[in-house]
Amino acid sequence: MPDVPEFALQERPQHDLRRIGAHPDHWYPLAWSREVKRGRPYAAQFAGEPIVLVRPHAGPVYALEDRCAHRQVPLSQGVVDGDALRCCYHGWTYDATGRCTDVPYLGKGKLPNGVRAYPCREKDGLIFVWPGDGEAGALPDLGHVADPAFKVRRFGRVVGCHYSFMHENLMDMNHQFLHRKQMGQIAPRYVGRRAGPDWIECDYTFARTGGRQPWGEAAILGRRSGASTQHRDLMRIRTQYPHQTLKIWISGDDPVMQLWINYVPVDRAQRSNRTFGLIQVRRPKVPLLLDLAWPVLVWFTERIFAEDRAIVEMEQAAHDRQGADWNQEVFPVIRELRALLAECGAPMDTPVAP
Repeated sequence: MPDVPEFALQERPQHDLRRIGAHPDHWYPLAWSREVKRGRPYAAQFAGEPIVLVRPHAGPVYALEDRCAHRQVPLSQGVVDGDALRCCYHGWTYDATGRCTDVPYLGKGKLPNGVRAYPCREKDGLIFVWPGDGEAGALPDLGHVADPAFKVRRFGRVVGCHYSFMHENLMDMNHQFLHRKQMGQIAPRYVGRRAGPDWIECDYTFARTGGRQPWGEAAILGRRSGASTQHRDLMRIRTQYPHQTLKIWISGDDPVMQLWINYVPVDRAQRSNRTFGLIQVRRPKVPLLLDLAWPVLVWFTERIFAEDRAIVEMEQAAHDRQGADWNQEVFPVIRELRALLAECGAPMDTPVAP
């Protein structure tokens, strides 16, 4: 297992995160590759900003603002014509750069301005868009998605909460009581944290103090274990703004499981997000064992995610009723995380309350 040194962190100022938006100057997944069919426009959103994804008959996927410059109707209702997108209303046509290339009833010398085009890349089954105005950087590292030594589960849902609730939920393993029916009695132990300008990570070990190990967990770890007061294994959770990763080691330097996950705000007030998650599980020496156990693992992770989804939506509902962030946070890691998200985010011009 990797070392888990403890470094001192400066206290950051606290903010009402629910009024801080996700900063657009990052890569965000807006769709799974399988959702964007060749020749069929796909309507997506980032924080209320409508974006159309187009997989032309030849060439890579591209992204445009989802409105025709003429009458503002959604281009996602249009028709893919070769490598261009034609509006369903009057047939105005746009290329991958957003330039208007044809208005059927005008001469070529009288073409109007086009629409905004966004940097767009496809990687490991995800379509990423850079919705901001800054220069697009490198795509995020998704872990072992392309490694045949790992089996990958792609999952996600629309969750009715501000994205910051999701970051807090994953990083705070002290909420294992929530999952007692699925996991049994688990005692987490916080063992260290580190931070930088745009990231924070923390480490936990765990002891199963009661109840039976679920088969889904056994499929992830590759072993069965009973109740014990011994803390074992290592879990490292990291927010590398704007996404998160989670890794588990049981021995050696290589993790047995890695999660990459991003929470993409959907509406303008950012009170809902679409979650894109990649669970990567290392195949055992007998690879078919993981394939046979995979349905159990899927069922187990769905149940855990459903409980997390329900609880963060309760948190959002409480914030909406109160009109402010009343949280009395005592865990230093989450205090640091909240401040980091506020510093890296962008103030919203729309209130969070409905």
